[in-house]
This record gives sequence, structure tokens and C-alpha cells, in this order.
Amino acid sequence: MASEELFALADQLRELKETKKYAEQELKEITEEIDRVDAALAERMISTETQNFTRNGTMFCLTNTTRASAAAGRKDELFAALRAAGFGDLVYETVNANSLSAFVKEQTTENEDVLPQWLDGLVNVFEKTTVGVRKAGR
Repeated sequence: MASEELFALADQLRELKETKKYAEQELKEITEEIDRVDAALAERMISTETQNFTRNGTMFCLTNTTRASAAAGRKDELFAALRAAGFGDLVYETVNANSLSAFVKEQTTENEDVLPQWLDGLVNVFEKTTVGVRKAGR
């Protein structure tokens, strides 16, 4: 009886992971289609000089948004310039969570399976047990 429950949970996990994979792909395709239709509608509204209109209870209006990002290879220079100009509060340092986890695991392994003292209290470490799912070889 226990193996039936084990197999049922395994089947359910596999199906959910497959469903998630397909949903993520579908979401990606929907997002691309939204971007395409949005651009086409904006272009049509601009060409007809239509600032806004209402259709079926929904108002559509042209908006302009300014986006900026650091020039390729110049992020450090940008950060320094922002700090020098008094805008350092715009700069955030981050550490990738996966990289930090791998680093902490490596440091712990090299320290006889104990978190090095210099990291103690600075990081939260926990173990998470999950089930890996992949196609079995033939």
C-alpha cells in the first residue's frame, strides 16, 4: 500500500512539473503576442493621431515611458558617477541567491562541515529536500 502512495505522488509531481513547463512556454508566447499587438495598436493610434479611445468599457490611451540601463561594460563607471553626483541611493549591490548558496556550501565543506565563523549570523542556511524528476534512460 505504501508503494502505491509513493507512485501516486511521483506521478502527480511529474504531471505538475510538465504542466508548469507548458504553462511557462504558453505565458512566454502570450507575452510576445501582447508586445506585438501593443506595438501595432500604438503605431495605428499614432498614425491616426488618436490619443485615446474607449471600446467596450475599456479606455485605451497612448503613454510614453522612459527606460534606461547601463551602457554595455560601463556599469561600474555609471555607479561611480551616480555616487559622485550625490545619487548613490540609486545604486544597490546584490548577490545572486544561487551563487551565494553554492559559495556557502563550498565554504562549509572546506571548514569541516561547519559554517565559517566570519559568515555566522550574516547568512541563513537551511537544507531543503526535494525530488529530482527526469526521464529514465532506456
